[in-house]
Amino acid sequence: MSVKEKILQQLAENPVIIYMKGVPSAPECGFSAKTVAILNQTKIPYAYVNVLQAPFIREKLPSISKWPTYPQVFINGELIGGADIVEAMHNDGSLLPKLQAAVKPAADAAASQTITHSEVEALILAEYPGAKIAIEGQGCDLNITVVSDLFAEQPMIKQHQGVMATLSEPLASGRLHAVTLKTHTAAAWAALQPAANPGLLQIQI
Repeated sequence: MSVKEKILQQLAENPVIIYMKGVPSAPECGFSAKTVAILNQTKIPYAYVNVLQAPFIREKLPSISKWPTYPQVFINGELIGGADIVEAMHNDGSLLPKLQAAVKPAADAAASQTITHSEVEALILAEYPGAKIAIEGQGCDLNITVVSDLFAEQPMIKQHQGVMATLSEPLASGRLHAVTLKTHTAAAWAALQPAANPGLLQIQI
């Protein structure tokens, strides 16, 4: 991969990226320090390249961006400018909306990839028809309880392996990251439920 191809790849893969001298935690020039301080105030995530440690990129980038100095800030592959322009956009209120618009599609795409409770339930029911399933949690980290008589006479490890096998695709793709699993037969589940208190009267509404 040529240096130009590497730069174009970096611009394509990172909605917000700054080419700077030093790193955000330790800038090595005043202009880079000013720019990262502004970016940090926006709370928008960004990538960075330390051009002092990448001399070929430092040499090549100006011919691509048509901007001779550093830092250089790009949003969605478009050069925004250096420290003075970033500061001016920050002061007039135009910087934050532009940064938010750049990262929102990526955030929306990630959210759309997160598996839903109904999808998890459908995957489990395909192998455990008639099972009672309770799912708690959000996003990729779920607590799942499955009650099925298909677990009868199976050790717990086999029960868990069977359910996890139904979720192998979303786990492999990253749509589901973490699962806390509980499995029970119907009889075992019933035994765990609190007994009704005969001294209490349920009032029908």
